[in-house]
Amino acid sequence: MSRTLSALALHLLVVVLLGLALAPAASAGTPIEDLAGYHPQRHCHPEAKPGTTFLGHRLVRRFGGGFGPIARPCRVGGTSEHKEGRAFDWLLDASVKADKERAQEFLDWVLATDRHGNPDARARRMGIMYVIWNDHMYPAWTGFRREPYLSASCPSRKECSTTLRHRDHLHISLSRRGGKGLTSWFVRRSVVD
Repeated sequence: MSRTLSALALHLLVVVLLGLALAPAASAGTPIEDLAGYHPQRHCHPEAKPGTTFLGHRLVRRFGGGFGPIARPCRVGGTSEHKEGRAFDWLLDASVKADKERAQEFLDWVLATDRHGNPDARARRMGIMYVIWNDHMYPAWTGFRREPYLSASCPSRKECSTTLRHRDHLHISLSRRGGKGLTSWFVRRSVVD
């Protein structure tokens, strides 16, 4: 009888220890993507990608503002992720207090640390390469540190249009996987069937 109890106790101890060993891995959630590298336009296929479209609609629905262009014709301007359907222009006006607050609320939300300690968690899960808004850029390759931005088309801010300064829209460029809706944030929402 005591052998049976000892065997049962040992079995229960093994089960408990195994459960404790696996608990941290189980609570860690879905593995998170690394910060996106820079993946510039290689070809011109200006059809909107499913992840880009989904993200644009989701942002407008959640925060307000307007749904701007995704695709850009091949003949317009230089290199742009718009020409691969991987960039979204969210129509916000930097001179309007409510739009500035929307943009800041979005940046706080997308760059927040998740409950597992992953910084910039949503941006990483979405595959965001960079954000440009109101004369500033937030690139993934610097950990989304805010830095001054001036379009290569502008000799100075004074000689630069509101659009090229990204003061009439917030620009989001996605990695190829993000644009296709194949990163973890999109997959969990069944963006691609």
